[in-house]
Amino acid sequence: MKLIVIALISGILFGVGLTLSQMTNPNKVINFLDLAGNWDPSLIFVMLGALSVTLVSFSKILKHQRPLFDNEFYLSSKTAIDKPLLIGAAIFGIGWGISGYCPGPSVAGLGLGHIEAVVMVFSIYMGFIVHRFVSKG
Repeated sequence: MKLIVIALISGILFGVGLTLSQMTNPNKVINFLDLAGNWDPSLIFVMLGALSVTLVSFSKILKHQRPLFDNEFYLSSKTAIDKPLLIGAAIFGIGWGISGYCPGPSVAGLGLGHIEAVVMVFSIYMGFIVHRFVSKG
């Protein structure tokens, strides 16, 4: 139960951060990605803030034997840049550019009642289902 409460608090905090930074506003994100048109560079500060926190804290956290609220760290063992990674990254980028949402902000957008977020989350889950069938073949 303690782990669920910590996860809930973390998710709420993450959602609030995404909302305050306007990452849940598709128009803001699309304008950030539109370098040749109506470019809005303000999200650079959000990304730099996230990157600096990650760079400072990630290596320190991984020096611990285990996380504070779980028994182990869950890290990918993959290190190669392969075809599935490149295809997935391209699909992710195209979806982000078209919709203005990436997965975290789209889930936060659900809480704000954005219909675009509903479409995005539905599309993400359809992608999971298609991947399951394609990768079995």
